[in-house]
Amino acid sequence: MKQRRHSLLAALVVTLLGLSAIPATALTAAPGGAPAAERERSPRVSTAEETVAAMQPGWNVGNTLDAVPDETSWGNPRITRELLAAVHDQGFNSIRLPVTWTDHQGGAPDYPIDPAWLDRVEEVVDMALDEGLYVLLNTHHDSWQWILDMPTQHDAVLARYTATWTQIAERFRDAPPELLLESVNEPQFRGSTGEAQEFELLDELNTTFHSIVRGTGGNNADRVLVLPTLHTNSEQARLDPLVDTIAALDDPNLAATVHYYGFWPFSTNIAGYTRFNEEVQADITANFDRVYDTFVSQGIPVIVGEYGLLGFDRNVGTIQHGEMLKFFEYFGSYARQRQLTTMWWDNGQHLDRAALSWRDPSLYRQIRTSWTTDSATASSDQIFVRAGQAPADATLTLNPNGNNLAAVLNGSAELVRGQDYTVNGDQLTVTAATLARLTEGQGHGVNATLSLRFDGGAPWDVNVITHATPELVNASGTTSGLTIPTAFNGDQLATMEAVYADGGNAGPHDWTSYKEFGVAFSPDYGAGRITLPQAFFDAVDDNSTVRLTFHFWSGETVTYTLTRSGTTVTGTAG
Repeated sequence: MKQRRHSLLAALVVTLLGLSAIPATALTAAPGGAPAAERERSPRVSTAEETVAAMQPGWNVGNTLDAVPDETSWGNPRITRELLAAVHDQGFNSIRLPVTWTDHQGGAPDYPIDPAWLDRVEEVVDMALDEGLYVLLNTHHDSWQWILDMPTQHDAVLARYTATWTQIAERFRDAPPELLLESVNEPQFRGSTGEAQEFELLDELNTTFHSIVRGTGGNNADRVLVLPTLHTNSEQARLDPLVDTIAALDDPNLAATVHYYGFWPFSTNIAGYTRFNEEVQADITANFDRVYDTFVSQGIPVIVGEYGLLGFDRNVGTIQHGEMLKFFEYFGSYARQRQLTTMWWDNGQHLDRAALSWRDPSLYRQIRTSWTTDSATASSDQIFVRAGQAPADATLTLNPNGNNLAAVLNGSAELVRGQDYTVNGDQLTVTAATLARLTEGQGHGVNATLSLRFDGGAPWDVNVITHATPELVNASGTTSGLTIPTAFNGDQLATMEAVYADGGNAGPHDWTSYKEFGVAFSPDYGAGRITLPQAFFDAVDDNSTVRLTFHFWSGETVTYTLTRSGTTVTGTAG
């Protein structure tokens, strides 16, 4: 066992230094993981605060047992012991296991859960526990399938909720205390008279859940139970009613949960919020401060049961890579300061569950490092050099976060300080001669990646990119969608503006000229095109002319003119 753990430590060091992308399979001892008796978990803890702290960090097995109608319906493979062993070996101490029960449940009055489904959920819980992971089990998409109708179907919903949790609680009454139960995911209601009623209904659900679980005895008598705010939102008006519920229950083994997907305009890339700026950072600070002041400082532990960026629902490229890394660095750092346990939402986008490797190793590296220490970042992770022109010096502003720059590497070769680059305070300048050498004879795109190594934290990688002005081609289509052939010439699209020729913002979200990335427009670099979908044209006036301005990360802007007549759309470059 010691030999295996030493190899894991060595692999972790390599990962943090950024020397290679280590697949999770390389960290798994053998198919199926180690036997249960050999798996490592922190010494057993007793209080809710200690339990929640021991769960940090956590990971969601999203879009799997919560998928509708079945485990593989949303494209992910069945959960295996190998997956759970790999998750543990990647540094996670807990998993959140979202489960949707609706399609595996009979009707009134008993609402029986299919025994085979209960068996499968129990199998996964047992495997995770055997692999040394804490488990947070819930009712998931049931929240928007039938629980939300509680305002208009109160008795029926409450009866089904009671029957559902009674069966779950009885099945898991003797599970070890490393299993936690969560009353409902993202509670929401329709047809209510307003939030006052919704707070009352959520209080009733949470209180009923508490009574059911505690009443089944066994380890459920003092198991840590997790209660959400309305919408699992962290606005103060949503936090306060949960405080009242927890106070009334007077149970020391309770925890609160919220979700966090960032400052909305940045998280979806709309209204020109392409960068992790002070406003985006302040949103993290304000949310976590409220949660800390309301719960943690009063002895009530908090689990951030899901976190990520909303744009990931469409494409992880919705947010520019370096700006994304800055978000997760600060998120992890401030969550650590505020003593919050965080559970990364992964619906299959991040950990490839077939290959057991990270799709973006640099994102995993940044997140993993943030669990224990702060990492340096920079104003950008891109240096653009125009094709056919002699480059100029390029300066980046460093945000050291308490670290000192130790070296700059291009692959395995270390650049010479004072010759290849200079550092003046927080200004790192890569010399023109160095950029000329790195891009000489290279085509459009990334010609080199410079790894900034610091004496602590994760490296910061900077892509050196040769580019030319992107070229958009005339196109025609319909309001069901327009495809614009595009030569990106090494550049990347940051955002798009849309305004009518005679004034006013065009397209969806007409309160801003900057449209939502992935909703109103989508680039495809491999195919060489930008697509404007039907959702964009649904919000464009008939018989109108729209001026588009495409903003690229190099600083280039390219204009394009759209003309709509009925369902016919033509696009003209320039």
